[in-house]
Amino acid sequence: MHPILTENAARVTRRQFFGSTASGVGTAALATLLQSEASESLPGLLAPHLAPKAKRVVMLWQGGGPSHVDLFDEKPILAERQGEDIPASVRGETRLSTMSSGYGRWPCTPAIKPFQSYGQSGLRLSSMLPNIGKLADEFCLVRSMHTEAVNHAPGVTFFMTGAQIPGRPSMGAWLSYGLGRETDDLPSFVVMTSSDKGKTCGQLFFDYYWGSGFLPSKFQGVRFRNTGDPVPYLTNPAGMSVASRRALLDGIAEMNRAHLEDYGDPEIDTRIAQYEMAFRMQRSVPELTDFQSESPHVLDRYGPQVLEKGSFANNCLTARRLLERGVRFVQLMHSGWDQHGNLYTQLEEQCRDTDAPAAALVHDLKERGLLDETLVIWGTEFGRTPFGQGNPDNPNGRDHFGKAYSWWLAGGGVKPSTVYGATDAFGWNITQDPVHVHDMQATIMHLCGIDHERLTFRYQGRQYRLTDVHGHVVKGMLA
Repeated sequence: MHPILTENAARVTRRQFFGSTASGVGTAALATLLQSEASESLPGLLAPHLAPKAKRVVMLWQGGGPSHVDLFDEKPILAERQGEDIPASVRGETRLSTMSSGYGRWPCTPAIKPFQSYGQSGLRLSSMLPNIGKLADEFCLVRSMHTEAVNHAPGVTFFMTGAQIPGRPSMGAWLSYGLGRETDDLPSFVVMTSSDKGKTCGQLFFDYYWGSGFLPSKFQGVRFRNTGDPVPYLTNPAGMSVASRRALLDGIAEMNRAHLEDYGDPEIDTRIAQYEMAFRMQRSVPELTDFQSESPHVLDRYGPQVLEKGSFANNCLTARRLLERGVRFVQLMHSGWDQHGNLYTQLEEQCRDTDAPAAALVHDLKERGLLDETLVIWGTEFGRTPFGQGNPDNPNGRDHFGKAYSWWLAGGGVKPSTVYGATDAFGWNITQDPVHVHDMQATIMHLCGIDHERLTFRYQGRQYRLTDVHGHVVKGMLA
């Protein structure tokens, strides 16, 4: 070895190397890091801390902040007192965005469409969600979510990574790091994005929403594109055969492994893994995205946009196919819920585009016997204000609202046909069983067999975890 390389390798001491791995992982992490690609693809850095209820997760992220008082949390008083100000005693010192924090009027604004009863439980949901309503006896509706974030990017980043400032690993990366993957032919963490056709929301999807932060980058989410090949460079260049591509990759891998032995840099291991995964995805992805084997009645469930590439419906069906092929974490991000000035038109349009696909995904998973071991999460960064935004005499929107909002979860160890938490008569303050962002993170990880306090990674002298130094498992949500 060249003297410079010898000196550099000597710097990578055993103590330093273990310091860059997860607390409690020890020799298992080191062994996994240095294993061959074939064994690296199998589960995982950690055995689960407890028996997992969910082997896989699909996050249906509704970007922009769906209105809880219009969709999930019926508040008749908003109609009874329409136009009257929400009392100061209710509003208190709630932090609001700069768009409405200086208002002098706080007019009660009722739900734009009536609620109705669904399921044997008689759960009251908006009539704009008829298909999700049919699942009322399948999911747990959480009406007591709350967050400190009042703007979109910090709010999304807070749930996805545990901090409002970018830079930390996302939930999918943490779970991929802790549990490994179940398939050799696809990534353990896949992301797809979509938006309303009119692009009314204007929210961007940043890479750090599915990034690996300070974890090795092989644990970051793989984003499937909406146009062209889902993943770039799946097709061999003209004139290159599969055998030639395989020989090329073998040569590159041999050089990279020698480099890894010299430097001990985990990113070299990532490079090896990415080349190999790309080669296998040349076979797996075309079959994954070919819907010809799907029966017409299944396609009909997802709605008219199911064959439209890049739509939420198309992504939901792709998600089901990913999950049944062993992908551990699928993150669908759909924007369009930011109704500041178009509440009476765009909210119903959003429901029309997303209601059937979300319900079809749950239905499909149950029909295939996968729902019990798949955690389906329908969530968002915050809700919307119970008061109207705009002209107080004729408001046409709602502002961001983190004090109280709603999520629903199904399958994967969640208690079905359950409403957890409650808000006051105005949908403003939580009155029962609050669920903070970190509590929800802890609960999701618990369902996946992970103790959120024990899955950590040492970085810059500190042990980090997804839930930071907070979070409690919400036992009332568990089956």
